[in-house]
Amino acid sequence: MTTEATSRLTAPLRNVEYRVLWAAEAVSSAGDQLAKVALSILVYHRTGSALWAAVVYALTFLPALAGGLGLSFLADRYPRRAVLSASAAAQAVLVGLMSLPGMPLAALCLLLVAVQLAASPANAAQNAITREVFTDDHLYLRSQDLRGITTNTVQLLGLAGGGLLVTAVGTSWALAIDAVSFAVASVIVRVWVRDRPAAGGEHSTWFSATRWVFGQRKLRVLIALSWLVGLAVVPEGLAAPLAQQLNAPSAAVGWLLAADPLGFVAGAYLLSKFASAAVRQRLLGVLATTSLALLALFLLQPNLVVALVLLALAGAMGAYIITVTATFSTWVPNELRGGAGGLYRTGLRVAQGIGVALGGVVAQATGSAVTAIALAGLAGVALAIPTAFSWTRVRHAVAAGA
Repeated sequence: MTTEATSRLTAPLRNVEYRVLWAAEAVSSAGDQLAKVALSILVYHRTGSALWAAVVYALTFLPALAGGLGLSFLADRYPRRAVLSASAAAQAVLVGLMSLPGMPLAALCLLLVAVQLAASPANAAQNAITREVFTDDHLYLRSQDLRGITTNTVQLLGLAGGGLLVTAVGTSWALAIDAVSFAVASVIVRVWVRDRPAAGGEHSTWFSATRWVFGQRKLRVLIALSWLVGLAVVPEGLAAPLAQQLNAPSAAVGWLLAADPLGFVAGAYLLSKFASAAVRQRLLGVLATTSLALLALFLLQPNLVVALVLLALAGAMGAYIITVTATFSTWVPNELRGGAGGLYRTGLRVAQGIGVALGGVVAQATGSAVTAIALAGLAGVALAIPTAFSWTRVRHAVAAGA
């Protein structure tokens, strides 16, 4: 039964442990936004090469994939508070070294890889701890709404002022701020998050969670719903050519990039405020399909204003992913939750990377970013409809206790 407390978006913040976890993630996410901008600027200024800048940006993505599969099980094998605090401390030291002036480019790349590898068990531990903190499903879902809104708000702030702040303080200081953010996260987690015994212990191995997850049809369907996001993010990779094709000013690139996260924040807020957990689960297939159908409307060759509205609405519908993630975590046993969460996030990131890459290939082949976005939407709808029907069958089976 949903109480007045659980119906409020901010209700999870009444829990001290969650407040600490939420604050730690918000602070480190803000620091990460600064660090990504700072690294891109630093590398480009040193090398004058857009390729090197792209390589360094890729290094914020690729190691996380390997770490998500290979290291997330540590959040099951060892106490999660210790894993989260130690990972954040390691990231603080590594990013602190990156902030030293004159650090060789090769060393920067190696340190960046290490930072991203350390992030994988930290993310797995944080997600698993949050599910342990909240045993009430409604309150847990609200906590994930708040996380999603916070993360996307930080992304918006990064788009709005990240470059200006890095320019003002310099790349070394921006990286130093990121290091401090990790140090703060490590300390507050250690002090205020309750210590719990390892959920899985010595029986947790590299791929034990992976084998278990893919043996569960209900989880395979949730993973399929999450992978649809890979097509929904195609416009993000085409923001610059899309703005050019729409004959929009250069500032429109930022507007196009901001439309989706802005819509996501609004959608997450509305779902949290007006829909119960059960209603949101029923709407998963509809929202996933609609988010992609809105992109298919780019076939109508929209102008800038209509394109922004379509992207914002698609982002709002895309807030369904919060319910998918929360349901996935709830349906996984606690002793496997760290490794399973790593698998889930890795699949999501791979889908996003492949989607953006394919969108670029199609845009290059057709000579039109608008066409590439529309085709991504059409392909997404074709995949989303059968996935939505599969989800309905799974949901009914779970409700019946099958």
